[in-house]
Amino acid sequence: MRTTAYAFDNDAVDALRQHACLAAVLDSFSIDRIAGLDRMDGARCLDVGAGGSAVPVWLADRVGRAGEVVATDIKPRHIPNHSRIKVLTHDITTEPVPTGPFRLIRARLLLMHLLYPERVLRRLAAALPPGGTLVVEDWYLWLDDPVLVAPCARDARLIARFRRLLAEDVLARSGTDPYWASRIHATMRAAGLTDVDTQIFTPVWPAGSPGALLATISLTQFRERFLSLGLTAAELERIRQLVTDPTSGLVLRGHPLFSTMGHKTGLVGGSG
Repeated sequence: MRTTAYAFDNDAVDALRQHACLAAVLDSFSIDRIAGLDRMDGARCLDVGAGGSAVPVWLADRVGRAGEVVATDIKPRHIPNHSRIKVLTHDITTEPVPTGPFRLIRARLLLMHLLYPERVLRRLAAALPPGGTLVVEDWYLWLDDPVLVAPCARDARLIARFRRLLAEDVLARSGTDPYWASRIHATMRAAGLTDVDTQIFTPVWPAGSPGALLATISLTQFRERFLSLGLTAAELERIRQLVTDPTSGLVLRGHPLFSTMGHKTGLVGGSG
């Protein structure tokens, strides 16, 4: 049964570690994607579901003293502090888009976890002023052949089973769509945005790297569900050992991040 509850809780004991791993894996690519945008000095930007990413801080430095970054989350406790970051407790699924205009609106690893991502994307696109840019970045949860190297075939099968159960049962029960990322481009075009562009970042995660360590958050937060699905306590511990120990030799195919950018037709007006 799918619910409207977000899969990962910012109040969880290991949420800070999760945000740190995500930032280490994705922030550089996300910043590169928006670094080429012009007319950012004095602009207002909206980061929806900002989590603990450092991208809002990078944007706050970029927009200068006349600009502002509005960073939102349902539980915004992990959003970094900055004099030009305005933090809002906000649920994009039930509340209006914060008051703009915003030169840039971005959402990373958010829409994939929502029951109606197309609906939310259309609302974000509609909130752009002429000349504004929307950037949506989500993982395509790669379920086929996720293991590049493993100590043995049994370990490879165990990791593959864990990844499939996580995507198709544990996360799906909270509304996560493993394949939403492949629909972002078409949804942006249907929303009337122009010059839509998608780039795909496909990392490789060796054991002990931030990407591989993300599995430990799922092992902790969803332990009881994995046990109910047939994984044993010994198997869960083996997965933990494989992903955390750099000497295990495990190498994972990271989830491809689909980064899609679209623009609202027209000229930028004022500081928007």
